Amino acid sequence: MKSVNSICKGILIAAVALASISLWAESKGALELQHPTAVAGKTLATGNYVVRWEGKGDQVEVKIYQGKNVVASLPARVIQLSSRAEYNSAVVNQSSSGNPSLAEIRFGGKKYALQISNEGSGSGSTGAAR
Repeated sequence: MKSVNSICKGILIAAVALASISLWAESKGALELQHPTAVAGKTLATGNYVVRWEGKGDQVEVKIYQGKNVVASLPARVIQLSSRAEYNSAVVNQSSSGNPSLAEIRFGGKKYALQISNEGSGSGSTGAAR
């Protein structure tokens, strides 16, 4: 009987490890900005970034990396989409000064997005950039 218990414990440990890995994998995504965009009071240059977030529930802390360097850190809200995003995209708003400001990050194949709260940003959405 000890061997059955050992096998069960091994399976349980493996299941917990796989679950934690999959949760970690879901907290990372790609972001491509096609033009300079305001994020958390900074202007990020055109280019590719890695987005990582952590938190419980729908309130998360987002860090945006360029290479190994954190270039922006900000709060966001995880929102559910009605259908899966077709591709990674950045939804931007035009600020009152006419500059693009990051409003949302969508991830290809996922039914959720990160909604960014930019204080003082304008209200006109300009659409998604791949």
